[in-house]
Amino acid sequence: MTPRWVWISLGLALAAIVAQVFLYPHQMVSPGNLKPAHAGLQQNCFACHAPFRGASSERCIACHTVADIGRRTTKGSPVSGFPLRPPFHQELASQDCMACHTDHPRPRLTRNIERAFDHARLKPDTRLHCATCHRAPANDLHRGADPPCAQCHNTRAWTPATFDHGRYFSLAPPHDTTCSTCHVGGNYRAYNCYGCHEHQKGRTEAQHREEGVRDIENCVRCHRSADGEGRENGRESGGERERGAE
Repeated sequence: MTPRWVWISLGLALAAIVAQVFLYPHQMVSPGNLKPAHAGLQQNCFACHAPFRGASSERCIACHTVADIGRRTTKGSPVSGFPLRPPFHQELASQDCMACHTDHPRPRLTRNIERAFDHARLKPDTRLHCATCHRAPANDLHRGADPPCAQCHNTRAWTPATFDHGRYFSLAPPHDTTCSTCHVGGNYRAYNCYGCHEHQKGRTEAQHREEGVRDIENCVRCHRSADGEGRENGRESGGERERGAE
């Protein structure tokens, strides 16, 4: 049977450890120095942590007013760089600061692992409007384009991106060419088929007039590939239908 003095000693040691945790929490349980922005709270763990509960979003919001995050500092000064970094915390479905933030350094093994933002945390309507937070890159591919972002991108990662050009026009040979052949000047809102010698505009118009086709501005309405005719409104489109409409 264990002597009584052993239990008393263990109890006193445990009590001392618990007391030290509350009296000197930084030295006892801190996972490391805070980030520079919160260096003033270095010795005040309870500014962010609730006893036996850990860090609390309510304590974060006590200093960082949600409506001002990304716009003003906790002292009311405008955030430098805005609107280069659009505020989006106001669009979160719930305020769970610890889901994305930690003010202590991570363990060495995971320090360089980037924590991805979960777009499911956004309000449903905001998820459909990427421009609330993101700006399209200023390059030829995106300049002038105005389709839904989800047509090419997903919220897991910006790349890889996929665009199903076959939904509009098949790029099978001989149409496996560069984008600028059809989208002149990097304007992806418009296209024409006159970048190739066999599609000279005057010659194309003359050939279509012989078939009774006068509206040839939207080529892919009838021609969706190099092999066959397209369909419009569920019906065959092309010369025969145009002639029948005269």
